[in-house]
Amino acid sequence: MNPTFRDYLKLHFLVLIFGFTAILGTLISTHPISVVFFRTLLATIGMLVWSYFGKFSLKVNTVTVIKLLLTGIIVNLHWFLFFQSSRISNVAICLAGFSTASLWTSLIEPIATKRKVSFLEITFGIIAILGLGVVFFSVTDKIWGLVFGVLSGLTGAIFTVINGQFTKNHDSKIITFYEMMGAGLSAIIIFPIYQYFEVDAIDFIPKGLDWLWLGLLSFVCTVYAFSAFTGMLVKFSAFTVNLTINLEPLYGIILAFIIFGEKEKMTTNFYLGTAIIVGSVLLFPIIKNRKQ
Repeated sequence: MNPTFRDYLKLHFLVLIFGFTAILGTLISTHPISVVFFRTLLATIGMLVWSYFGKFSLKVNTVTVIKLLLTGIIVNLHWFLFFQSSRISNVAICLAGFSTASLWTSLIEPIATKRKVSFLEITFGIIAILGLGVVFFSVTDKIWGLVFGVLSGLTGAIFTVINGQFTKNHDSKIITFYEMMGAGLSAIIIFPIYQYFEVDAIDFIPKGLDWLWLGLLSFVCTVYAFSAFTGMLVKFSAFTVNLTINLEPLYGIILAFIIFGEKEKMTTNFYLGTAIIVGSVLLFPIIKNRKQ
């Protein structure tokens, strides 16, 4: 099934929502592990309520449940790295690092789908790396934020490719439900281990407005956006989806600058590098269509 113009609009709308997740993660005062846990807990409950009123089943065989729960661990790791990146640096650096997801996908997807590596995809992945290099030298004082952002891109690419395989046989709502459950359960296991090695006490329980931001993060950015995004993998390849996500830094940086102001202001080289990364998403479909 070929994607329509409406499908492309919906994909970009979902990316706009994802661009807001780093902002919400920064607004929430609790630790990133806590954010992941409560986000996935509320999302799991939300999916159950949705299935009840929407009258659709979430039942699948045991083997599939186990596979989805294990994939949820990767989702947990991705979100932890993502929120940790924005917390120790800022939203712009986090999103710039995350936008390398298209490069990782160009390397991982051919292995998973057993197809030939695309020279075009690799080329645009390299362009993203060049842009990342420019960003790297402009944020040396916040390098760990960029590193965590890049790793969040890697883990995001992994579970996106995996979900691309799951969508061939399972509804996106089922995938979302069990992966959120897996992410939440793994967060419970990881938290005491992480806390043992942490020098400072970790604030785990959300307070005040944290619950509002968590609600938006859980129900809008997860129950709706994550589920709808997973469903888009039926019409788009994992690489095309992750390449479009390269626009997330653009959307997110604009939103962050509006909300946080001068705190998000970066150097000229940072914006140049980000422009190179984001530019790949604009050029790729044009060149790909001409070659077909």
